[in-house]
Amino acid sequence: MTLVAAPPVALYAHVPFCVSLCPYCDFVVNAGAAARGPRARVEAYVAALLAEVDLRADALDARWGPPGGAVPDAAPAGPPPPDAAPAAGAHRPALASVYVGGGTPSLLPAASVSAILERVRARLGLAPGAEVTLEVNPGPDERGDLAGFVAAGVTRASIGAQSLVPSELRRLGRRHAPADVSATVTAARAAGIASISLDLLYDVPGQTPTSWDATLRGALDLGPDHLSLYALTLDDPDAEGLTGPLGDHLPTPSGARRWRAAALPEQDEDAAAAAYERACDALDAAGFRRYEISNWARPGHESRHNLVYWERRPYEAVGTGAHAFDGHTRRWSAAALEPYLATLAPPHGSGLAPALPPGGFEELDALTATAEETILGLRTDRGVPAPAAEAHPAAAALAWAVAEGLAEAGADGRIRLTRRGALLSNEVFARIV
Repeated sequence: MTLVAAPPVALYAHVPFCVSLCPYCDFVVNAGAAARGPRARVEAYVAALLAEVDLRADALDARWGPPGGAVPDAAPAGPPPPDAAPAAGAHRPALASVYVGGGTPSLLPAASVSAILERVRARLGLAPGAEVTLEVNPGPDERGDLAGFVAAGVTRASIGAQSLVPSELRRLGRRHAPADVSATVTAARAAGIASISLDLLYDVPGQTPTSWDATLRGALDLGPDHLSLYALTLDDPDAEGLTGPLGDHLPTPSGARRWRAAALPEQDEDAAAAAYERACDALDAAGFRRYEISNWARPGHESRHNLVYWERRPYEAVGTGAHAFDGHTRRWSAAALEPYLATLAPPHGSGLAPALPPGGFEELDALTATAEETILGLRTDRGVPAPAAEAHPAAAALAWAVAEGLAEAGADGRIRLTRRGALLSNEVFARIV
């Protein structure tokens, strides 16, 4: 694989605030006083986020030219030389999607969401018909001003339902009730949100086949356009070395550690596999297409933003813990809130100008990039082209997957995971890396 860098076609903006922290959550979240009340950091964070958009746009302008016009040729991999400049008249493409995630971005005032999207439109460009997603928590005091979000430019809502069973929501530490999910979907439709997605979890402690079926039925009855179904995973970012000063995760609170220690023995791989199978059957029967291992959509409602990730196209990112990718180099910002604010929004009178936040980067080699491209492609129903030669780094792993019935070779020359392969995808992916 020849590695080339290219300008972004999508933007992820992270909003790290939640009213409370769910004990299973490993996302970059600042809860409690940081989110609400006299010590809230939301207003300062939005100002810092806007400053980061400007600084990232300045760097993109210098490398690729301003947004608009034709897509420029790909550049050689790696950082540009210090004196590099775009060719005369060069332009980079306007963004095809923006995803505002969290955290709970719906806690933001509509005016703040509008300010973010206006800055993105002005500095990064936003293509006509672009998909603009906002993550929404369904609690009545968390779903926010849905009509205001639509007026700001939001076209898609991703609603964190997780379950429609009261006992499971309590066990997960969620603040909403099943009726709140229904009310949020109804309000989102009334506000004019064109595409609605629901997030659901399975392999939840205490979940049974009956309760999972009830969640699936209840979700389908709400008429969503898209469903994301994830097995509950209880990772340890501290043990994985992701929580240092430049890490993209925050340390796990002691209470969350105790909750996870109690929950882990109640999880079961066979039960999770059975739940996945039940979901596949139910969603297939309801007319949804499983276009990625964990994602189903009605025609035309696939997440265009997430497809950018799975198709390994370049994307920009702003906010604490956010990751960006240009086709060769992966970059992230550190998760810690206060250093982010201090760097991008220095105190008045300090004499300091806004600067890019702390973080890190990783330059990929061709072998890693090939493995990544193969794994991401196999996650989707498009699959990957069959290797043209046995020397392809993934050839042996793909041949094994086909022989074991975990993948199949189509008449179009592409290899796709079977349903059994989707269940055992980690075994396939482990052989590729």
